[in-house]
Amino acid sequence: MSRSALGAAALLIAAALGLAGCGDGGGGSGGESAARDTSTIKAADSSLGRILVDGSGRTLYLFTGDSQNTNAMDCDAACLRLWPPMEGRPKAGAGVDASRIGSTAAKGDKTQATYAGHPLYYYADDKSAGDVNGQGIDKIWYVLDAAGSAITKSPKPADNGGYGY
Repeated sequence: MSRSALGAAALLIAAALGLAGCGDGGGGSGGESAARDTSTIKAADSSLGRILVDGSGRTLYLFTGDSQNTNAMDCDAACLRLWPPMEGRPKAGAGVDASRIGSTAAKGDKTQATYAGHPLYYYADDKSAGDVNGQGIDKIWYVLDAAGSAITKSPKPADNGGYGY
């Protein structure tokens, strides 16, 4: 095999591996471990205190750049896979005030759930109910309490058995 043919083959393999790694942005709609239940917003205990979650326990976030009842996030397709909106108009579950639940126009033809005027989002790298991996990212993404206020503290570190990693 000639040197140029080997180089071309290596390039094709690298390109194929690169495309395979693109997937859905590290968790988005195709590879989630926990299903979303957008029918309900409720309060649940977490490492950050009592926070808002959906009907299946998935953590809900606010984006500090959004305006009252307005999704202002300028987000491309990759961003939307990482921070998908909670769609629809859910009902109130345990620990939340039904009068704080609403909806607003989302990108496209869908509606996005709001709580106390904050459009709600999921974080794709939250793989299980109760995960709060999106907390504090870029100091603009936060979980909410039942009053509809952002909780800005950091999550408690996981118990690693004293190994320091």
